[in-house]
Amino acid sequence: EIISAWKFIFMKIYNTLTRQVEEFVPLDPPQVKFYACGPTVYDYAHIGHLRKYTMDDVLLRVMKHQGFQVKFVQNVTDVGHLASDADSGEDKLEKGAKKYSLDVWQIAKKFEDYFYRSMELMNNQFPDVVCRATDHIQEMLTLVETLEAKGYAYVIEGDGVYFDSSKFDDYAQLAQLDVEELMEGARVEKVEGKRHSTDFALWKFERPGENRAMVWSSKWHKRSFPGWHIECSAMSMKYLGPQIDIHTGGVDHIRVHHTNEIAQSEAATGKKPFVKYWVHHNFLTVDGEKMSKSKENFYTIDDVIEKGFEPMALRLLFLGAHYRSELNFTWDSLQAAQNSWDKLKETIAQLLHEARGEEASLSKLAQDYHDQFFTTITDDLSTPEALVVFWQMVKDKELSAAERLALLLDFDQLFGLELDSIQAADKKQPLALEELPDEARVLLQEREKARQQGDYAKSDQLRDQLFDLGFQVIDDESGQKVFAT
Repeated sequence: EIISAWKFIFMKIYNTLTRQVEEFVPLDPPQVKFYACGPTVYDYAHIGHLRKYTMDDVLLRVMKHQGFQVKFVQNVTDVGHLASDADSGEDKLEKGAKKYSLDVWQIAKKFEDYFYRSMELMNNQFPDVVCRATDHIQEMLTLVETLEAKGYAYVIEGDGVYFDSSKFDDYAQLAQLDVEELMEGARVEKVEGKRHSTDFALWKFERPGENRAMVWSSKWHKRSFPGWHIECSAMSMKYLGPQIDIHTGGVDHIRVHHTNEIAQSEAATGKKPFVKYWVHHNFLTVDGEKMSKSKENFYTIDDVIEKGFEPMALRLLFLGAHYRSELNFTWDSLQAAQNSWDKLKETIAQLLHEARGEEASLSKLAQDYHDQFFTTITDDLSTPEALVVFWQMVKDKELSAAERLALLLDFDQLFGLELDSIQAADKKQPLALEELPDEARVLLQEREKARQQGDYAKSDQLRDQLFDLGFQVIDDESGQKVFAT
């Protein structure tokens, strides 16, 4: 009975662990345990972060739409993430506190709030559980003690507790490299006392003269703090159990952070796999270069809005690239996305007006579009191809206005563009002819002639020209109505 109930639930996803696109079958269908590596809250979330979390949101929407019952957990790293992602050096939170002349707790609050405000502006759904590292110190300590008791951890005096990677057979499985290759790309410094180059810090001790702001007492040292990797294992185990279905993060996490998560989790619990499906997002570059503040190409959602762009235009831009492909951001590409977004809003306003009183029952053509869209987007979140189907459907005049509107709103359950918030065009106040500039009046007169002659291709072309001038044209029984966009 249960099997037949979820057989239709279908999705394929690329699994970094196997390097293949696989059918997504959770450990206990239809339940899905979903963990996403969240932000390190030491500075403003930028558009590279927004891309990663927007694609996480699309994944979440697809899983929910397909009938999976998802529990979504996301961490907030507010301690322990050292400046180079390595095992020593300055904590990113302490670095941020110095930069902005605030204490570390204020920094964490300021940038966590900014992160979730950015998520809200992008229309990304809030996780079921948000877990902060500093709220889970005891869970992390317990996990480190378990690893030590099982023989996987050792202490370097004056430095910290380290994981012995030689004791874990499948250490390099996720990166699919041998240990030597793994180390070539890893940002791990030489630490005196480490048994192997791939060993990593589970728990760190404050060194003489450091005077860290975030420290806790442990059995090994009075002033100590967590390593970066331990938090994700401890918190995912608390909220999702020893094994989870799907875990997302950036491609830069494969070699070190996620490799270490697997090792410490499976060593502690003895259960494999810790994660059944690993999903990794590619980078966003700006004008072909990595984003950095020193290059002045570091942009936030506020920068986007201040330049006159809408967050949903940015979301549309993100949907146009596959999550596993690098996306090069330019202001020109965002302008093109904004233009598409403006035309989409105009189209929906027109459809809302035209669809009144129409039957929304789907024809075979409408059903074909529906099937094509969902077949595409459930195949490894192929958003660029799904977007092609989306635009083809919008422009297909063989569909009724009611059909196009119904399909748009259906597709938007997965795209998340808030299309249901757009109002019908006739709810706005139309402009009088004398309020229009001469150029717009001439185009409007030409368009009226084209309509009377049945030249609807020219009529549509002139409507687009008027839109480019800042005017939306709606046709009804009384003729053309013009609205400011």
